[in-house]
Amino acid sequence: MSKRRHAEPLGGDIRRGCCAAVALCGNPNVGKSTIFNALTGAKQHTGNWTGKTVGSAAGVFRRGGRSYAIYDLPGCYTLGADSPDERIARDFIMSGKADCTVIVCDACCLERSLFIALQTLGLCGRAVVCLNFAGAAARRGIRIDTEKLASLLGAEVISVSSVSRGETAELIDAVERALRIPSDGIIRQGCGCFGCPGAKQRLWQRARQIADSVTERDADAVTAKRLKLDRFLTGRVTGRLTVLLLLGAIFYLTMVGANYPSRALGAGLGLLLEAIRGALGGLLPQAAVSAICDGMLNTLFTVIGVMLPPMAIFFPLFTFMEDLGLLPRMAFNLDRCFLRCRSCGKQALTMAMGLGCNAVGVTGCRIISSERERLLAILTNSLVPCNGRFAALTALITLTSAAVGGGRASGLIGALLLTLYILLSFGMTLGATKLLSHTVLRGEPSPFILELPPFRRPRIFKILVRSLLGRTAKVLARAAAVSAPAGLMIWLMNEFGLIAPAAGILDPIGKLMGLNGGILLAFLLGIPANELILPLTATICASSGGSPGGWSLTTLLCMTALMLFHSPCATTLLTIRRETRSFGWTLIALLLPSAIGVLLCIAINAVGML
Repeated sequence: MSKRRHAEPLGGDIRRGCCAAVALCGNPNVGKSTIFNALTGAKQHTGNWTGKTVGSAAGVFRRGGRSYAIYDLPGCYTLGADSPDERIARDFIMSGKADCTVIVCDACCLERSLFIALQTLGLCGRAVVCLNFAGAAARRGIRIDTEKLASLLGAEVISVSSVSRGETAELIDAVERALRIPSDGIIRQGCGCFGCPGAKQRLWQRARQIADSVTERDADAVTAKRLKLDRFLTGRVTGRLTVLLLLGAIFYLTMVGANYPSRALGAGLGLLLEAIRGALGGLLPQAAVSAICDGMLNTLFTVIGVMLPPMAIFFPLFTFMEDLGLLPRMAFNLDRCFLRCRSCGKQALTMAMGLGCNAVGVTGCRIISSERERLLAILTNSLVPCNGRFAALTALITLTSAAVGGGRASGLIGALLLTLYILLSFGMTLGATKLLSHTVLRGEPSPFILELPPFRRPRIFKILVRSLLGRTAKVLARAAAVSAPAGLMIWLMNEFGLIAPAAGILDPIGKLMGLNGGILLAFLLGIPANELILPLTATICASSGGSPGGWSLTTLLCMTALMLFHSPCATTLLTIRRETRSFGWTLIALLLPSAIGVLLCIAINAVGML
């Protein structure tokens, strides 16, 4: 079998030249994306929590000279089309575009997987049921009679332990056997089998009966211990306290661990900048050398020096929590809070996605079925800091903690401050959600079931690869791509004397907020990417004779508050416009965090003046 490294959106013309199309469907967190990656060689991000994959991808794999198109449908618990992700999966299956559907089930929780399996078998023709995590089920004393299950379902059933380790041949064999079944008369029950609550209830009963008849269980002490651990991590007091301690520990390691690498990297990049300046001095005019070194490279190196060390520490630690399965439990602890704000508890999941990227968090809101609750989640997602803002926050907090405590205490103070800021962003998300749900988006919350995925052993190598190459390098590359042109623009503005007038216009507003016009100008120019704001601030302040290192404590606190709450970046705004199809909601998403940031800065400045 040969693999073609290709993945694209569901709507892409990937089937051209392929002899058949295969669809992957099933519940969230059952390994569909892992199977897709193993077959195509693509690198979709798979996570150990519900709602991770909210879109679809398409790829191609080859075997024996034949090419197959494969589609990774979004994970969902039902094809009842209550939410956009369910509609995508159901409509694609009903469209007949797939010649064969692979229904991926969790062998550790067969009953839940069989509900959507029965629905899918009622819609599609050729199908293969793939029992994933068979090894984990065996370790828990779970044995499934696959032959009996196949006869009850009327489809071939295969059992695999870990497709990512090379168990793709058996799956492809089963798909090819299914493709040889004649297509005449194989459409079965149609969508009427789950169109009403009574039919759904009967389907659940059927799934339970089948699961009970084919499954044998031994007493499992490990499962009992995991249940006790789950009760501890999701307890009203113990769960929230554990989350606080874990976040505090991660932030402490990030703040302390990034200090020395930041200094060393900054010194090294400074020497490199001077070396480049010397090398270009004899080749280019002085103005060109200044534009390259003082404009483009100085901003670029500032971005690298500020962002790289904290991201290289924080992302692996955060990915470790995600891989272990702690993030959905953190979301579970926030479920009750969102329900009190008349919102869906799934917003806790999309908020957690926003910690990585607000644009991804906005896209992730598709898992929410209610249009009102989906809008609540979209409009408030930018109130949590994305990875682009996180590095700037750590730099500002480092300056703040040094000004407050200094010495060895600065690392502990910084971790406490960062934890408080993250909690503040969560609190503001809840407050803004409640405000919107009582004003422009009135309504009652809809109930939902939040699945807690099993604890899994973190894969250290994959964590490092995904966090360092997939996240750190991606964010750094995006920042570098826009930082050099932005640095050149700032240099040109300075050369033509435009910075001082622009900053002067904004200065009265900046002083009211405890800042200055140069800082506000940096925020306006940094709309393309949050990663630009801090280096632009340093460049503009340096051109006007100031320096972030000389700011007062009030200015540092106001700058941090505005970094935490300000306009979403251009990518997030475009994503909001695409998801809501409304300029009005996009404008609210822009103004809401900006208003919170401005009011916070004014309040902090007023206290500082007292």
